[in-house]
Amino acid sequence: MKLTDRVYVVTGAGGGIGQGVTEALLQQGAGGVTMVDLTAPHRTAAVVDPGGDRTLDVAADVTSPEDAHRVVSATVERFGRLDGLVNCAGVVFLDTAWEAAVSDWNRQLEVNVTGSFVFSRAVGGHLRDHGGGAIVNVSSNCGKAGYPNMAAYNASKAAVLGLTRSLSMEWAADKINVNAVCPGGVETPMLAGVAEWLAPRLETPSAELLEQMGPAQLGRKIKPLEVGRVIAFLLSDDALIIRGQAISIDGGDTPY
Repeated sequence: MKLTDRVYVVTGAGGGIGQGVTEALLQQGAGGVTMVDLTAPHRTAAVVDPGGDRTLDVAADVTSPEDAHRVVSATVERFGRLDGLVNCAGVVFLDTAWEAAVSDWNRQLEVNVTGSFVFSRAVGGHLRDHGGGAIVNVSSNCGKAGYPNMAAYNASKAAVLGLTRSLSMEWAADKINVNAVCPGGVETPMLAGVAEWLAPRLETPSAELLEQMGPAQLGRKIKPLEVGRVIAFLLSDDALIIRGQAISIDGGDTPY
């Protein structure tokens, strides 16, 4: 078990990729996972850890430094240690670049980028003081290739990659390894929401659009747990030579 007894914070753990990450960490032997979402992710806890022995669910705003430090303190108090972080919280609001509301633009950058920075610095401070650890930021293939009607989301996920490279360089001396993953075509409520937004505009049923959104090479959509398994590897000591990278895990859709 690559992560035996280690403890992690996962933001955006209320469902989707965040739930898959939590499940994968527990499968790899993690001693504890603090699951963070705007509302306490009780549903995720019930699915991945019915007994509640290895999870702690906390309601927090990822953009709040006070909430981030509260999560770190609660994690250490509950499990006695903290070894890393997965920044998975994210939001998307679709619209054309001509018509997108500036408030929607700001909210996506605030949650997707600032939230990742805020939690990285809070958890990173603990890791720096306790011998190091690992952070994985969940970006997207949107951060590399981009898609129409998602200018803010594309920009925010590209910014996550820049943040990842910066933290990797600055924090290497503190024995903190930072990487990013770029999923695409993952079977999540967010992807279903994209299909629903597109349906009336393309005059195509949302279910039909959603069916087409899996990676062509894979022939199906990616499972959140599959994304979580890659992240679990990047958190492990086996991945110490992988640093500051933006790893595509989209079934071959993005060629770099």
